Amino acid sequence: MLTQQRLQELLHYDPVTGEFTRLVTRRRYKAGTIPGCVVNDGYRRIQIDDTLYSAHRLAWLYVHGTWPVEHLDHINGIRDDNRIANLRECSRAENCQNRIKQANNTSGYMGVSWDKRRKKWLAHIKKDGKQQYLGLFDDPAIAHQAYLDAKARLHTFNPIPR
Repeated sequence: MLTQQRLQELLHYDPVTGEFTRLVTRRRYKAGTIPGCVVNDGYRRIQIDDTLYSAHRLAWLYVHGTWPVEHLDHINGIRDDNRIANLRECSRAENCQNRIKQANNTSGYMGVSWDKRRKKWLAHIKKDGKQQYLGLFDDPAIAHQAYLDAKARLHTFNPIPR
């Protein structure tokens, strides 16, 4: 298991920028360069001693000296923004509260989808892994407002959608 001490021997972390830089040259990687890469899911991964780590979890270890207990949330939703001020510990359910609008969203609004059978806009939200029905609406903007009202009530960890 990687320790804070070993991490600090190999990398420097700037908590203001969230960037790591190499302290030592190893193999083809030179000291002073930025380690790792941003992968398809948007997170930066860094390999240390033949093990791949998420950079946000390394930032947490570097600053706090311990691994996060469960999950880490990027407060602003930007997965490669690893400034320590942008990271907070959370449960999986809390982390799911801080989601962005999905790429396959056709309504243009979070928490709103088209009900073909009823020919109305359906508002819904998830709480503790269970989908909750919020109502049917003629206007998607009104359905979205119902979602926002429910989000303020139910998603207290992160009530404001981006």
